[in-house]
Amino acid sequence: MNLISEMKSKIDYKRGALSNETLLELYKTMLKPRSIEEKMLILLRQGRISKWFSGIGQEAISVGVTLAMNDEEYILPMHRNLGVFTSRNIPLHRLFSQWQGKASGFTKGRDRSFHFGTQEFKIVGMISHLGPQLGVADGIALASKLKNKNQATAVFTGEGGTSEGDFHEALNVASVWQLPVLFCIENNGYGLSTPTNEQYNCKDLADRALGYGIESHIIDGNNIIEVYTKVSELAKSIRNNPRPILIEFKTFRMRGHEEASGTKYVPQDLMDAWAEKDPITNFKHFLMEEGLLTEADDERLKAEFKAEIDTHLEIAGAEEHIKSSETIELNDVYREFDYQEVKENSKTEELRFVDAVSQGLKQSMERHEDLVIMGQDVAEYGGVFKITDGFVEQFGKDRVRNTPICESAIVETGMGLSIAGIKSVVELQFSDFVTSGFNPVVNYLAKSHYRWNQNADVVLRMPCGAGVGAGPFHSQTNEAWFTKTPGLKVVYPAFPKDAKGLLATAINDPNPVLFFEHKALYRSIRQEVPTDYFTIPFGQAATLRTGDDVTVIAYGAAVHWALNTLDKHQDIQADVIDLRSLQPLDTETIYKSVKKTGRAIILQEDSMFGGIASDISALIMEHCFEDLDAPVKRVASLETPIPFINHLEDQYLSRDKFENELLALLEY
Repeated sequence: MNLISEMKSKIDYKRGALSNETLLELYKTMLKPRSIEEKMLILLRQGRISKWFSGIGQEAISVGVTLAMNDEEYILPMHRNLGVFTSRNIPLHRLFSQWQGKASGFTKGRDRSFHFGTQEFKIVGMISHLGPQLGVADGIALASKLKNKNQATAVFTGEGGTSEGDFHEALNVASVWQLPVLFCIENNGYGLSTPTNEQYNCKDLADRALGYGIESHIIDGNNIIEVYTKVSELAKSIRNNPRPILIEFKTFRMRGHEEASGTKYVPQDLMDAWAEKDPITNFKHFLMEEGLLTEADDERLKAEFKAEIDTHLEIAGAEEHIKSSETIELNDVYREFDYQEVKENSKTEELRFVDAVSQGLKQSMERHEDLVIMGQDVAEYGGVFKITDGFVEQFGKDRVRNTPICESAIVETGMGLSIAGIKSVVELQFSDFVTSGFNPVVNYLAKSHYRWNQNADVVLRMPCGAGVGAGPFHSQTNEAWFTKTPGLKVVYPAFPKDAKGLLATAINDPNPVLFFEHKALYRSIRQEVPTDYFTIPFGQAATLRTGDDVTVIAYGAAVHWALNTLDKHQDIQADVIDLRSLQPLDTETIYKSVKKTGRAIILQEDSMFGGIASDISALIMEHCFEDLDAPVKRVASLETPIPFINHLEDQYLSRDKFENELLALLEY
C-alpha cells in the first residue's frame, strides 16, 4: 500500500482558488511556530525560560488570521498565539530575548512571555486580565474609522474570556458604533482546567452575537484553509463596510494551560480525538496528496527552521543581562512630557468652576483637531453637569460620543485611541463609577508605558465629592486609589482658573491623567479667568496666603474650608498651600513652608486611613523632623461611607473638624 494513502488527512480541505504557492506558504508559516514551541518546551525543562503557554494544536488560527490581515492593521493576540508574532516576521532573537528577559526583547525584562506590544509590527499584547484588550481593539478600530483608513482590527480571546464583562461591553460598543473589529474566540475546550460546560450554557459562543446585533461565524480552527479564506473574506468586507464580526474558532488545547499545570484533567479519549485533527499533520498530508510536498521537502523545512531557531537562540543567549538603575526604572513609568507653557492673556471674565472646565475643554477641542470626548450623555444632553452642552453642534458626534453604560470598555477604548495616535477625554459621570472601570485604569493605562513604551494619552474627568446630599454612590473623593498607582497622574483643582489651565495641561500630557472636579464647587465658586487658552504646569502648588504660624495643606473643596476657617481667625498667620496636583506632588513648596513655620496641618475630604494626607505627613516627618515644633496633624472625614441626609453628611465631613484641630495644633 502507498505510504501517502495511509496518511489521509482527517480534515476536509477545500483549496478553492488558492495557488500552490499560497498553500505551501500557509504550511511553512504554521510549521515555524510549532518548531519554536517544541524547542521552547525543551528550554523550559532546562530552566532557560520561566514559563510557557503552548499553542500547539491551534496554529491554524493564529497564522490564518494574521495572514488574512494587512501588515498595517493591528492584531491583539493572546498568550497562545505565537503564530501571530512569527507571521508578522518578528526576528526570532528578539522573541527569545523577550522570553529570557533581555534588552532586545520588548519589555526591558519588565513583563514576560507574550505580555507586550510593538508598534513596529502592529501587535498589541494581552494583559493577564484577558478582557481589557477587547475594548482596546474597539479604540483602535474607532481611530481607523475616524481617519477613514479602511482598516480592520483583529482581537483574540478564549472561551473563558467570554465570561468576563469586558467581552460583553466591547461587543456592545463595537456594535453601537459599527466598528471594524474581528472578535476572534479560540474555543479550545478548557479555561485552565474548567471545561466549557462549566464556562457557559449555550451550544455555540457565536450565538452571543445575536444579542448585540452583529453577525457571527463558526470556523473549524484546525483547518488552515478555512481560517485563512474565511477571515480574508470577512476582513475585506469590514474594511469596505465597517462593522464588528464575532468569529468562534473550534479547536482544542493539546498542552496544559501552561506547562506546569499538565492535562490530567482532560479525558484521554478526548485528547486522542483531537490529536487526529492536528492542523499541521493534517495539512501536511493534504499537501502530499496534492503533490505539493514530499517527506524530503518537509524534513528540509524542519531543518531550516531548526537552524534558524538555533542561530537566534545563540544571539539571544549571548546577550548580556539587562543593566538598569533606579533612575532608569523611575523615568520609564511615564512618557516624557515636554511641557509647553501657554501664558494667560490679560482679558478675563468671571466664571463659575463648571464654566471654566467647559471653556477649557472646548478650547482644547479646538486646539487638538482629533481630540475625542466620550461619556454617558455627553453629546446632545451636554453631560449631567452640562459641561459639554453645545459641543455636538460645534464638533460633531464623531468627536463628542455618547457611550453605553460601560466604564471598562470606554476606558479601554481610550487606550486603543492612544495606541492609534488619538487623544481622548473620558467623562466618568461620577468619580464613584470609576470602580466599574478600575481594572483598565490601574492595570492597562497605568502600566503600558513602563511595560512596552506605549503611552496612554487619556484624561479621565472625575466629578467627585460630598456636600450636595448625593449619598454613598455619588459623593466619594477617591483620589487615593490612584495616587497609589505608579503611571497615573492625579490633578485636583480648587479654583476655576486652575481648573481651566490644568485641564489644558492634562490633555496635552501624553500620560493618563485623572482630573478630579468637585461637584460642590461647580456652581458655588466664581473667579476671574483668562478668556483665551492657557496652561498651568503640574507639580506646582499654589501658596494662597503666607504666614509664620502654621502651614495649612489642602486640595479641592478642603482648600475653601481652610480659607473660611482662617477668615474667622484673622490673628492666625498661615501659609495656605493648595496642592492642585497630587501626582506629581510639589514637595519642595511643602518642605520650604514647614521648615519656616514649624507646624503643619493637612486637611482632606477623604476619610483618614490610607488617604494622601498620611503620605504627606510621613514625608514631612522624614524631611522636616528637626524643624517641627509640634506633631504633624491630619484632619479627615469619618471612616464610614458617605451618608445622604444633610446632618449626617455634615457630621461625616472633615470641614467642621478643622477649626478645633487647627487651634489645638497652635497651642501645642
